[in-house]
Amino acid sequence: MFKQFLSKLPRKSSKSESGGGELNRSSSGQVPSPVQRSGAGSGVGSGPVRSNSGKRMSSAVFPASVVAGIEPLVPFKDVPTSEKLNLFVSKVSLCCVTFDFSDPGKNSIEKDVKRQTLLELLDFVASGSVKFTEPAILAMCRMCAVNLFRVFPPNYRSSGGGGGGENDDDEPMFDPAWPHLQIVYDLLLKFITSPCLDAKLAKKYLDHAFIVRLLDLFDSEDPRERECLKTILHRVYGKFMVHRPFVRKSMSNIFYRFVFETEKHSGIAELLEIFGSIVSGFALPLKEEHKIFLWRVLIPLHKPKSVGNYFQQLSYCITQFIDKEPKLGSVVIKGLLKFWPITNSQKEVMFLGEVEEILEAMSVMEFQKIMVPLFLRIACCVTSSHFQVSERALFLWNNDQIVNLIGHNRQAILPIMFTALEKNAQDHWNQSVLNLTLNVRKMFCEMDEALFMSCHSRFKEDEAKQCSAAEKRKQDWERLENAASMKPVTGKTAVLVTPRATSIAC
Repeated sequence: MFKQFLSKLPRKSSKSESGGGELNRSSSGQVPSPVQRSGAGSGVGSGPVRSNSGKRMSSAVFPASVVAGIEPLVPFKDVPTSEKLNLFVSKVSLCCVTFDFSDPGKNSIEKDVKRQTLLELLDFVASGSVKFTEPAILAMCRMCAVNLFRVFPPNYRSSGGGGGGENDDDEPMFDPAWPHLQIVYDLLLKFITSPCLDAKLAKKYLDHAFIVRLLDLFDSEDPRERECLKTILHRVYGKFMVHRPFVRKSMSNIFYRFVFETEKHSGIAELLEIFGSIVSGFALPLKEEHKIFLWRVLIPLHKPKSVGNYFQQLSYCITQFIDKEPKLGSVVIKGLLKFWPITNSQKEVMFLGEVEEILEAMSVMEFQKIMVPLFLRIACCVTSSHFQVSERALFLWNNDQIVNLIGHNRQAILPIMFTALEKNAQDHWNQSVLNLTLNVRKMFCEMDEALFMSCHSRFKEDEAKQCSAAEKRKQDWERLENAASMKPVTGKTAVLVTPRATSIAC
């Protein structure tokens, strides 16, 4: 097979042949730098150097420079164990050559050779037969940077966290280089999780700059790439303890930029999923920085209109915080009330679902801190003309834990809810909402009949006062209309015109 590849590759000059399989120069005349030739043990260089040291534009939009043919190196099984790391560095350096994948017919042989080399590297790393040295770690990090780190083309679609935004029907963008990128991601994952990789040695190369560039890739529109990145970042966080504070800080910066500046990012859901597992590992008592993250990042993440794309992951993170420290439940409820949607019914339904989860884990003492503002908002939701909002609010009374909390504080809650329940019972258009309202009324009546009757009589008094005020207001307007109709229209004086005044004027 390799002989067939070699027969199709262009002839090299005698100078390159003397280098023991060194790559040709690219058509642009670039030559390998000393850093790229870190695999000097085997005399094998790498592909052309780019001026931005590993950054490249997306191959889907910005084609890479044309490169000459590359040769496959000897298999690992054909060299002694003492030379395997040198061969590893040589193969990794060989894979630093990039191709344009937007044209499937371009450099097809070279692409296949690189793919076979990547697969061979993947098998070698997975075998765990040799402990990685510093030159091997350097070569591996550089190869991953060259192949993975790239600038994405501008996104003209209104994408929010998770890539959907308002236009949920938009199809995600798939990078044509993905079959190749996937192998590189798999190789990086195997490399990071390999027992042959010393974290103390590797942290110099898997450094802050590398992590920042890795986090930047979460903005990829390709969901397959974001899924790979999620697994890799989770493993990096687990293996390199020294980088954990920096990873959390960098993720916070992405969230800040999303919430307060752009409201556009494709990987918010994946980042929150990672952070959910991080929160579950926090030690007790929670540090102040973690509580600040909850208040300044997680709660404001409810504000963007694309919250539906990552709401499940966000809700999980908040639930983890409350499980760790139940006193934070009242803090979260206050934050939700601050960002409560007024005109977005679907968001209201989601918020009500999250409120139910929080109330389930809340103590009576914490519940009393927020019950008045919370049930003022729930009362508004109960009377909503959108039946799903009203229905979801009334479903709270199907939860035994919440009913227990309400029962202990019925003296404060029933007066707040009674008016909303009575209005629903009288004239709500949806039959399901009407039935649920009657059930809740019956539940309150059974809890405390005396309090229920007291609220009912107060409601009747308020209703009579409102009718009286409305009647008085109507009479005042009629008196003003009569007075205005008796005076002639003079000049440009503005007067209130009634049908009767119009007829007189005519």
